[in-house]
Amino acid sequence: MPYIDEKYREDIDRGIAMPSTPGELNYAITKMIKRYVDMKVPTYKTYNEVIGVLECCKLELYRRPISKYEDKKIMENGDVY
Repeated sequence: MPYIDEKYREDIDRGIAMPSTPGELNYAITKMIKRYVDMKVPTYKTYNEVIGVLECCKLELYRRPISKYEDKKIMENGDVY
């Protein structure tokens, strides 16, 4: 887990500050997942649900903004295939 200044960590936790670095984003996501898991029984099923959600978020991020960006760059620079 990346080191995040304690004051800034508190601001992220309270929703006052938005993450602005990869480390801060990692921290914010990890804290949200921890709160979710803490509300449930810590079973394999719970952790598997979290992993599934993270995977779907990753795929949706790629499917929507990233693939459009890549298509634009293919048009500008040519395709590899």
